[in-house]
Order: sequence, then structure tokens, then C-alpha cells
Amino acid sequence: MALATRTAHPSALRTLWGSTVGKKTVMAGTGVLMLLFLVAHMIGNLKVFFGPTDFNGYAAWLRTIGEPVLHSNWYLWLQRFALVACVVLHGVAAYQLSRRDLKARPQRYAHRPPVRASYATRTMRWGGVILGLFIVWHILDLTTGTLNPRGQAGHPYENIVADFRVWYVDVIYIAAMLSLGLHIRHGFWSAAQTLGANNRTRDRALKATANALAALLTVGFLVVPVAVLTGLVD
Repeated sequence: MALATRTAHPSALRTLWGSTVGKKTVMAGTGVLMLLFLVAHMIGNLKVFFGPTDFNGYAAWLRTIGEPVLHSNWYLWLQRFALVACVVLHGVAAYQLSRRDLKARPQRYAHRPPVRASYATRTMRWGGVILGLFIVWHILDLTTGTLNPRGQAGHPYENIVADFRVWYVDVIYIAAMLSLGLHIRHGFWSAAQTLGANNRTRDRALKATANALAALLTVGFLVVPVAVLTGLVD
């Protein structure tokens, strides 16, 4: 009897995931984790300005994190799996919320939504699609080296320089980073609302933080291809 009662009720996680609040919380939580990764990733990328020895040494150090408890490269693979899980959960939750919103909207409710809300929705939706495609390309380019013009293992500095000397690679990267900036700008504010961090006294500060983070990350990622294009990094 107890077993039947236990199996009849869905788990707490399934209930949370099935609710609108739960999906928004998952989006906010995974968004925060990915944002922290992006900040660390940007800081690491900027080491390219210190030359190939420093940058390649930094890349080699990443493979030793956690030793001797973890074997070489284990930390990177754990990080990759965690990031993929965050991206999948974030994307699935966003898609399901979008479908749920469309189903809940009455067909006869025909007036147009506010321009700002419509713009933010389109930016988040299409920005997410662009970033999802970019992540796949970025992995094949600079992680596996499959699409990289040089693609030499153990030489990330040289791979980056070879990459950003190709004009269409710069176009792809710049478009993706601009999409990332807009996504962070709107996503940070949405996450703050979902997690209950916003109120009348903090709204202005949160919006300023969202704008500053978006600008910082966009510029921080774009300075590398610009530096290669201009010959500052060679």
C-alpha cells in the first residue's frame, strides 16, 4: 500500500520541472552558472596578449586542475559535461516555456504586445539559437581542431591566431559575441526577477549591472579577434 502511494506521486524534481516557476528557476540557475564560466573563460582568453608561452602554459595548466585527485584532463571533461547539461536544460526549458506561453494565449486576443517585450523575446529566442549553433562550431574549431585552419594539438595560441586570420571566422565570432551580449543583457534581468533579487530600490542597479556585464563580456571576447586582425597579436 505504501509502495503504491509512493509510486503514484511524482517526484519533487519532476513536479518542479513541470511547473512554470520551476522551468524559470532552472533557466535562471543554469544561466548564472554559464555566466560565471563565461567570465572565467574571457579572463583566460585575455592571456593571449602575454604571448604564446604564457597562453599555451595557461592552457596546459587547465589540464592539470584537480591533480593528483583527478587524472589529467578529467577536470576539463567534467566541466564540459556540466556546461553541456546547463546548455541543454536552459534550451529545453526556454523552448517549453515558449510553447506553454503560446498555448495559454487566447486566439481572439489579437492586440500586439508592447514593442519592448516583443524585442526582448525575439532577442532571447534567436540569440539562443545563434549561440547554440556557435557552441557546436566553437567546439569543432578550437576544442577538437576539426574546423581550425591549423588544428595543432598543444598549440592553442597558434590555433587562435590562424583562426582569426580567416575573415569568415571573424564574422561568425563577432556575430555570436554580439548575440551573447544581448542575451546576457536580457537574461540577467530575467534571472534576477525569477530569483526574486529585484525590487523598486534595486531595479536600477540590476539593470546597470546587466548592461555592464553584457558590455564587458562582449568587448572582452571581441578584443582577441580584433587584435589578431590588426596585428597586435601575431
